[in-house]
Amino acid sequence: MQLLRSLCRIQAPSGNESALTRFVLDYVRQHQGTWRHQPQVVADDRFQDCIVLVFGQPRTAVFAHLDSIGFTVRYGRQLVRIGGPQAEAGYRLVGEDSQGQIDCTLTIDDETGELGYAFHRDIDRGTELTFYCDFRETDTTVQSCYLDNRLGVWNALRLCETLEHGVVAFSCWEEHGGGSVAYLAKYIFEKYGVRQALISDITWVTEGVHAGQGCAISLRDSLIPRRAYVDRIRAIAAASGIPHQLEVEGSGGSDAKELQHAAAPWDWCFVGAPEDHVHSPDELVDKRDITSMLALYQVLMQEL
Repeated sequence: MQLLRSLCRIQAPSGNESALTRFVLDYVRQHQGTWRHQPQVVADDRFQDCIVLVFGQPRTAVFAHLDSIGFTVRYGRQLVRIGGPQAEAGYRLVGEDSQGQIDCTLTIDDETGELGYAFHRDIDRGTELTFYCDFRETDTTVQSCYLDNRLGVWNALRLCETLEHGVVAFSCWEEHGGGSVAYLAKYIFEKYGVRQALISDITWVTEGVHAGQGCAISLRDSLIPRRAYVDRIRAIAAASGIPHQLEVEGSGGSDAKELQHAAAPWDWCFVGAPEDHVHSPDELVDKRDITSMLALYQVLMQEL
């Protein structure tokens, strides 16, 4: 879990993912020599802060978004949400501006509900603030801010250790409207002919999806994937014997939305561990679901 701890501690809210991009690129350079197969690393100005790793003769692409939720400093000590973070008075927020390090407290106006911060000085407008990382690990769980989606990134990096054929794409902006998957998908489809995808992201513990019972295969959220493709994934998962659950939701979304709307025939399916306390400093995931997620991705990338 040391890798996951390191990922969760890096500040990378939507639009400012560069620190995490550098970390992932450094990690790949340091560890790819121990992987079974060596990828082509595609990371340049064409793709902004995104990264594409290409292994062998790919048939399937894995998308994992780098960014997180957070807050932007506005005027008069006001804060504006980045994505959809939970907001409770007293949450500890951190960041950095031209005057130095910031460790402040989230405030909420009792009358207007307006978000703000308590700090000994004014913070530069436009500064991003993120939840303070208090990473907690037990024998059975991990708990931290930003398991969504640092756990999806962790899963993708661990998948690289054994992957022979496939694309692993690290995207940006997912938490605040997306945008990067459109050009990543275009490049992957046109360059390699790949048009099927898995979304390595984190979903929710609900009345139908429970912690500790395996990662979730999403049959739908606010979008509906092609049933024939999802049925193939379900059949592979069932034959593997790896614990998993089926999720059906009417809201929510992921990087898949840009694949769904792409001008190419992309198939996609969201496969990810469920978490509790979503979009808060205390996101909680069962380690059995983490193990299930990685094992299922390994099998799917072989079989699809």
